Amino acid sequence: MKLRLFYLLVCFVSWGALNAGTLVLEGHYQGKNLYVQNPFAGSGVGFCAYQVTINGNVTTDETNSSAFEIDFTNEQLKLGDPVIVKIMHKDDCKPKVLNEEVLKPKSTYIVKTVDLDKDGVYSWTTTGESGILTYVVEQYRWNKWVKVGEVEGIGSPAEHSYKFKITPHSGENKVRVKQVDYTGSPRYSKSATSISTSPVVTFSPVKVKDEILFSGETLYEVYDVYGNIVKRGFDSKIDATNLKKGDYYLSYDNKTEKFSKR
Repeated sequence: MKLRLFYLLVCFVSWGALNAGTLVLEGHYQGKNLYVQNPFAGSGVGFCAYQVTINGNVTTDETNSSAFEIDFTNEQLKLGDPVIVKIMHKDDCKPKVLNEEVLKPKSTYIVKTVDLDKDGVYSWTTTGESGILTYVVEQYRWNKWVKVGEVEGIGSPAEHSYKFKITPHSGENKVRVKQVDYTGSPRYSKSATSISTSPVVTFSPVKVKDEILFSGETLYEVYDVYGNIVKRGFDSKIDATNLKKGDYYLSYDNKTEKFSKR
């Protein structure tokens, strides 16, 4: 008799585990709570969600209603702290989180200082970060802002210092950073400038057969007449053997010039 009861208990627990689901949200605490729309279970008895945990801790949120709030107050979290929210629910329904974007990092940094030294080292200090986001480093050359690298942000509100070394071109160099968060809108830092003593780079020949030669190493991009990039890199020469015959535009050093492939 006892074995039979034990077997029935195991079956009941197993059935309950198989007939339940978990909605998992991961992100970083941004100082705001989550709001959940909680439908009735598919059976029509009771509501869908029945338990919530934050970083493994069961919350005291009242889930027995058509909508409820997941309150982070009792977790003693700091801005930018990682969080994993799990909403346990019945398998014949699914709750809906109305504002899950509040766990996604938002670009909130404030630039304190920027500097670009003569060797091409761009440095900046920030405060007010509220989540880990990448800083995209951009250099102004060829009459446009060009991405030259990335630096991972620390993501906490304290003051942080960052550095990135660019490849300077001759003349005036200008550098900035940007962040793009879940909104898709970039936020730019102030730019810094410096004058490089690097020699002016030239190229030859204008009518190319197999190779383009620069007078020194340089970043370059080759465009066809439709504006498509067909080659890019950093070198003192370009292999042109696989270019089709026709006209091209060559951006290098701090200028853009035209050449033709014979």
